[in-house]
Amino acid sequence: MKHLLSSHDLSVDEIVGILDVADHMAEINTRSLPKVPALRGKTIASVFFEDSTRTRLSFETAAKRLSADVMTFMASSSSLNKGESLRDTIETLSAMGVDAMVIRHKSSGVPLTMTQWTDAVVINAGDGWHQHPTQGLLDAYTVTREFGTKDSLSGRSIAIVGDIKHSRVARSNIDIFRRLGAHVVVVAPPALLPKNIESWGVEVRNTIDDVVGEVDALYMLRMQLERMDSSIVPKLTEYCALYSLTPERAARMGSGAILMHPGPINRGVELIVDPTDVPGSRILKQVTNGVNVRMAVLFTLLGSGATTVLQQGGES
Repeated sequence: MKHLLSSHDLSVDEIVGILDVADHMAEINTRSLPKVPALRGKTIASVFFEDSTRTRLSFETAAKRLSADVMTFMASSSSLNKGESLRDTIETLSAMGVDAMVIRHKSSGVPLTMTQWTDAVVINAGDGWHQHPTQGLLDAYTVTREFGTKDSLSGRSIAIVGDIKHSRVARSNIDIFRRLGAHVVVVAPPALLPKNIESWGVEVRNTIDDVVGEVDALYMLRMQLERMDSSIVPKLTEYCALYSLTPERAARMGSGAILMHPGPINRGVELIVDPTDVPGSRILKQVTNGVNVRMAVLFTLLGSGATTVLQQGGES
């Protein structure tokens, strides 16, 4: 595997393998000095053409804990504002000796196109509505470790609620969850469902009340307000009445069920309840797991392939 552009790039064995490596990374991150020399001498560029907090900082933290050098590119302060083309930008970064580029872009397919302009490893950190593979991996890690089934989600049910149509997270998660054996239910108004949803192998329900007490994991998607026409959901109050998680609905979650959200949360929209008041909330755990899993992805793509190096500690 040269690049990671989509969850579909990974076989089930490769997904399970990355999650197993993430267990090693989780152990490293509990040490008093959470750093190993696994990627010493490698340079990783964080190349974001869209705003991000969790994903960008998660990847940069992961790279530094593996002792890689990190180069941060911010489109808002780059020569793109002077008319430089996207291709010239990528070729310039590549000429600086970058080993990997972590790419986020508002347009679907851009990370794939970039592979034609660089010899560096390209990792998709989110492209338009298309894919967000490391989010899918970290969410699979969260669910499998929560329920103690490291290589399978067989027998588990997961409901994904909200803006399915505009969500790259939903596309990656549905693919990975299903291939690990989970039963996936999507809950959204018709206007926020893709036209071909029937071909995704998921069950469709009408409101959050249909699933809140039945599923093992309730995954609340962020409303992609910046990606949609305001006419799709003309009144957020109507949306909230059928699809938001309220304190009353949270109280009906099954015993042992968990609550997830990719962040950032639109408080008062998808979550009306404070997640800290939900015993099963794993939203902050997802953030922690994001570092573990992204360390595993970087190590898998750029490392020696041997986990013995992960036993080494100390300053690099």
